[in-house]
Amino acid sequence: MSGPRVSRPVLRVGDWVQYDDGEHQVVALAGTSVRLKAAAGSELVVLLPHLLGSPGFGVIDGESLPEIEPYGLFDGLPEDVVATAKDWERHIVEVMTGLPPDPEPGAVPRPEYDPATTTIKERAGAKATELGVGVRTIFARRARYAAQGLWGLVDQRAVREWQATGRVDARVVRAVQNALEAETNASTGTRSRLIRKVTKALESDHGPGAVPLPGKTTFYRLIEVLSTGRHTFGSASTRRQLANRPEGAFTPTLADRPGEQVQIDSTPLDVLVVLDSGVAVRADLTIAVDVATRTICAAVLRPEGTKAVDASLLLAKMLVPEPMRPGWCESLRMSASLMPHGRLMDIDARMEAAAAKPVIVPDGVVIDGGKVFISDAFTRACDRLGISVQRARPNTPTDKAVVEATFPSINSLFTQYLAAHTGSNTDRRGRRVEEQAVWTVPELQDLLDEWLIAGWQHRPHDALRDPFFPRRMMTPNEKYSALVAACGYLPLVLNSEDYLELLPVKYRAINAYGIRIDYRAYDCRELWPHRRQHSGNTRKKGLWEIHYDPYDLSQVFVRTTGGWITVPWTHRAMVTGPFADFTWNLARRESTARGLNDQNEAEVARVLDELLTRAGQGPARDSAKRRTERIVARTKVAAATHQPPSRQPADNVNEPGAADEADDIGESSATVVPFGISDAHAEAEKWI
Repeated sequence: MSGPRVSRPVLRVGDWVQYDDGEHQVVALAGTSVRLKAAAGSELVVLLPHLLGSPGFGVIDGESLPEIEPYGLFDGLPEDVVATAKDWERHIVEVMTGLPPDPEPGAVPRPEYDPATTTIKERAGAKATELGVGVRTIFARRARYAAQGLWGLVDQRAVREWQATGRVDARVVRAVQNALEAETNASTGTRSRLIRKVTKALESDHGPGAVPLPGKTTFYRLIEVLSTGRHTFGSASTRRQLANRPEGAFTPTLADRPGEQVQIDSTPLDVLVVLDSGVAVRADLTIAVDVATRTICAAVLRPEGTKAVDASLLLAKMLVPEPMRPGWCESLRMSASLMPHGRLMDIDARMEAAAAKPVIVPDGVVIDGGKVFISDAFTRACDRLGISVQRARPNTPTDKAVVEATFPSINSLFTQYLAAHTGSNTDRRGRRVEEQAVWTVPELQDLLDEWLIAGWQHRPHDALRDPFFPRRMMTPNEKYSALVAACGYLPLVLNSEDYLELLPVKYRAINAYGIRIDYRAYDCRELWPHRRQHSGNTRKKGLWEIHYDPYDLSQVFVRTTGGWITVPWTHRAMVTGPFADFTWNLARRESTARGLNDQNEAEVARVLDELLTRAGQGPARDSAKRRTERIVARTKVAAATHQPPSRQPADNVNEPGAADEADDIGESSATVVPFGISDAHAEAEKWI
């Protein structure tokens, strides 16, 4: 046998148990039912499985239920500790039964341990004499063995909770932890710098020499243990990202129907685009991702500096089918895809010439705290379209984890194959990437739209699984086809005036000269009946509601009781093309640099036209001019700083031919005092 044979603990009539925050006595047992009587006298009948599994159940008076030995914990103990416990088990079992565990057949107890002739006290005394310990030690180990089995005989010093910091002073540990917390937003340093900060902090808080410091090796080991998972001495951005993770278990965002939740965000794309002026800059990408189908509902590219109107137009782009464009393959049509084109076209006739991308009307959108998305233009557009807006918590990208995870996918599946790919950071950027930039923003936008339809929408996504075949991944179009059959499709049609409603708004008075916005005057014949008139909006003190496109300031749109009035800029004839607000601001700054009045729109218009004209000439002349100016400047600096001193006397400068040489190099014939040149042979002769 492996241990003393004891009677199995059972629940008997008369036992007192703890149940439902009170003490009860077992008065009857019938099958799986137990009748209990409370101390107050009330009785109740419960099922035995329910009683045994209820929280707080325990036997108060009676034989306790068995306690299973934690065999899994033995694997983490040293072998000598387990062997010592098993040796004690043999001795304790011999004291209790007279024979050690697993005796041979026919074995008889030794005389001093024979239960027939000795008492338990006598057997314990004999074992204490045999082992050289006290009798109390034998009885104590016997009691622990009866309660816990072999685990009660294990040396408890070996099972103490392991301390990662060892025996280092607790004040040093707290100081290191505080220093590691302070490194989250600081620039990455070395471990020696951290040790110096910890030492200074301990001296400041407790006094010099008051806290014993560990040795250098132990100090480094302590920092290594406490900084595990923090990335303290690695990338600063990774360290901040790890510290920004929310506490608790990560809960994935789920949606059951298309449009239930759409997440919107904007980020710079890892590619350089060419502007009209020839300058290469990064483009900003704003996308809207449907959580249920992982469809990229819309994507808008803009040069650096996404505006609120871009986010508003992103909503409008989501609500209309993506039209087929010249040059696109016929296989990209919705009619050639797995989507239910026929059924959708019966509801929305615009699907006839649409590309294979779903039209998803969002019920709610999730945005961050960027000024683009919390602007009045965007929120007003959502209100008009019946879309609820939910803001993510500050510095919590996991609130919109789906769209955050989509950006790296776009970079790895699309952007890295483009010319002038910059990489995700400067460590991965190649040399002279700006010279490889060939795509303009409209060209890259068209290429991105085609890739979304031909690539993204037909690529299996790991988050889209067939509920009946979990191993099979579905594409966004397949998932949309399955969900739209169950949830239906309701088109939301926008008219021509909805575009104007999505534009940003300013409130201005209509004066005799028209409307003035940022030192620009707008006027036309249709404004005559409204000059110096009250708009009827008392909240805005009679000012008129004016909508404008920040990418085309050549005209504005005024809301009147009779409808919209398109009002052109009075100096539009002086400018060769449309211009944005940042172009106008640049023209005003250049006017100030030239000494002109930046509040005179005629003068600013001339400067603006020159800027647009230079931009229209392309980068070749500008780059060549800049290259020439750079070479000339470098030549002058080199001639002034690295020209060797003349070997001729200073008077030779005024001799015939010297002036010609000075004219050839573009320098005046001023007197030059040369530095002397050291002659090693002459110096050696002086010493001799």
